[in-house]
Amino acid sequence: MKKISFDAPYFTNENEARKYLESIRWTNGVVCPHCGSDEKHYPLKGKATREGVWKCKKCRKQFSVTVGTVFERSHIPLNKWLLAAFLLSSSKKGMSAHQLHRMLNVTYKTAWFMFHRLRYAMDKKQSAKIKGIVEADETYVGGKGHGKRGRGAENKTPVFALVERHGNVISMPVQRVTGENLKSIIRQNVEKSATVMTDDFLSYRGLGKNFASHGVINHGRKEYVRGNIHTNTIEGYFSLLKRGIVGVYHHVGKQHLHRYLSEFNFRYNAREIDDAERSMLALCGIEGKRLMYRDSSISVNN
Repeated sequence: MKKISFDAPYFTNENEARKYLESIRWTNGVVCPHCGSDEKHYPLKGKATREGVWKCKKCRKQFSVTVGTVFERSHIPLNKWLLAAFLLSSSKKGMSAHQLHRMLNVTYKTAWFMFHRLRYAMDKKQSAKIKGIVEADETYVGGKGHGKRGRGAENKTPVFALVERHGNVISMPVQRVTGENLKSIIRQNVEKSATVMTDDFLSYRGLGKNFASHGVINHGRKEYVRGNIHTNTIEGYFSLLKRGIVGVYHHVGKQHLHRYLSEFNFRYNAREIDDAERSMLALCGIEGKRLMYRDSSISVNN
């Protein structure tokens, strides 16, 4: 596995961090984020100009590598951004904003917003439907709480997930755990040729009509494996998710849950590459995204 030292130049020097980010974002040459031109732009030089500022030969606008990304207009040194991206990508159960604020010597509010911007960068939309053997299940999250447990738990948010065995996971917060809603999500994200595995929750009844087959495991009768019929893969993902939310984040508001799920989805789907590659993959998602502080509390979608 490739090792990364916290003494690496792009973690300790802002100019080196900029060069490193330019090598990731502009692999085939500098591209103007304003007009998309890839002509031979030129860097601006002089005592009154900071390093890393370019001027577009076509639209004549100035830009840097952070323009048009989640880092745009941030006053945080770029080397601290890269270190935060590495820490969040390599921490199996996540990292708290309190820990980041101590490590980077920034305020807690700044660390919290940095992580939310990075989670936004990690939000990778599924380009194709998942196939093969797909497990579906739902759980309830929201930190430590007392009272009713399981389905219908109060003060917790339902999370629905689909995981392809030996493949990727898609998880999302939902407002209604009904047959109509869950089946609709499954149809939107799973190929018709797939075999779907679920537990005996009534909302999953009738799935076999839309897919190659539907395997049901009866948890109510203490049945957990029957041949290749089980939901152990998705239970493993939920276990990792809950250890992160309860043990690291402690409490996650409903309005922010979708971003935390993007973080856990990203790390799970990139689990077979090393920490260095995973952090680079996260940085590849920064382009074309802006997240303002006032907009960081987006409502949960169905």
